[in-house]
Amino acid sequence: MLFPTTLPSRTHACVVITGAGIFTALGGGWEENAKGFRAGRSAFRPVSLFDVSRQRVKTAAEADLPSTLPKTSLDDRRLDRLDRAGKMLLLAAHEAMEQTGWESGGNVPIVLGTTGGGMLFGEAYFRCAVEQSSRQRGQAVRAVCYQPQVQARLVMEALNFSGPITTVSNACASGSNAIGQAWEMIRSGRANRAIAGGYDSLCEMVFSGFDSLQALSPTICRPFDAGRDGLALGEGAAVIALETLESARQRGARILGELIGYSSSIDMHHLTQPHPQGTTTQAVMKSACASAGVTPEDIDYVNAHGTGTLLNDSAEAAAISEWAGNHGPELPVSSTKANVGHLLGAAGAVEAVVCLMALREQWLPPQLAFETPDPACRFPVVHAPQDAKVNVVLSNSFGFGGVNASLIFRRWT
Repeated sequence: MLFPTTLPSRTHACVVITGAGIFTALGGGWEENAKGFRAGRSAFRPVSLFDVSRQRVKTAAEADLPSTLPKTSLDDRRLDRLDRAGKMLLLAAHEAMEQTGWESGGNVPIVLGTTGGGMLFGEAYFRCAVEQSSRQRGQAVRAVCYQPQVQARLVMEALNFSGPITTVSNACASGSNAIGQAWEMIRSGRANRAIAGGYDSLCEMVFSGFDSLQALSPTICRPFDAGRDGLALGEGAAVIALETLESARQRGARILGELIGYSSSIDMHHLTQPHPQGTTTQAVMKSACASAGVTPEDIDYVNAHGTGTLLNDSAEAAAISEWAGNHGPELPVSSTKANVGHLLGAAGAVEAVVCLMALREQWLPPQLAFETPDPACRFPVVHAPQDAKVNVVLSNSFGFGGVNASLIFRRWT
């Protein structure tokens, strides 16, 4: 089932990106992450945030938070209400806003994707309730800050903006859906500007859940490799600032890229397994291309969802191969989850920023763990650092429950 992204009765605004912030296990900020993704650097290491001694897998792409956060409108009391996920979100949002040059104040919508939200507050609440049932101090704050809209509100306060807040929780497609919804707001004339992105932190409950399902790789994350054996988890956040081309030109803003296409779909095949032929995946890529007015031949690179799991990768490989057709053998594809892990609700947003990096700096992000391609791959997987002429890229995000999303970005010259 596809959700249309076009309203043929009206003229659509051109939507450009004038700010992008990112925080992952590769580091904080555009420059550090661009270096890591361009080189194909791996950010995995032993988990130190919680006890994994009883887990089957003991590594993840764990980020290093800075000792201090950027100066914003938040006082110390409200900064204390930001957990690990909220701090990464604030760091990414602050970087994006520094790039835009937007004046503070005013009504600016914010759309954020997440799966865990304030899960660390929820875990702390549970531990206190179980281990110290008579102690209530701090429990009210933990219960309130567990809600993801609180993190979004605190970030809006930090940036001195007010506006409607939308939280998208569509599993692994959350970040891409959030960006797509913000794009539709601006494109349809409901807003001139919007902030969009995704965020999630590592937490014990999610890590243990994936591990108990034996979905995590006990070796190394190898998307589209014939010997792949599971995904790897990471954490991070990414935020982009979108606005109409007219608004950006009036300010003389630096434009990082253009978002020209988006589509979302539902795969009704199975709760956790994609259709083996990737029929819905094909459909969402075709629909995104239609909304962008491009064909597969116009796409220079695909940032795949590519989790490293058996069923997801084979279905996506089949879908990309079928969708690309004769263009497939010359269409480079890679999954940056081999570098920073699966960031769940943040994945699509981080990968959107990686696509902007590739467009602006003219390189393709490699996955260095790749050795033997899955037979379904009728396209080249980028497995070594390389410069390339990149004008249009497509980014895929697919989630548990069958939620799919594709975004298409174009280089701004």
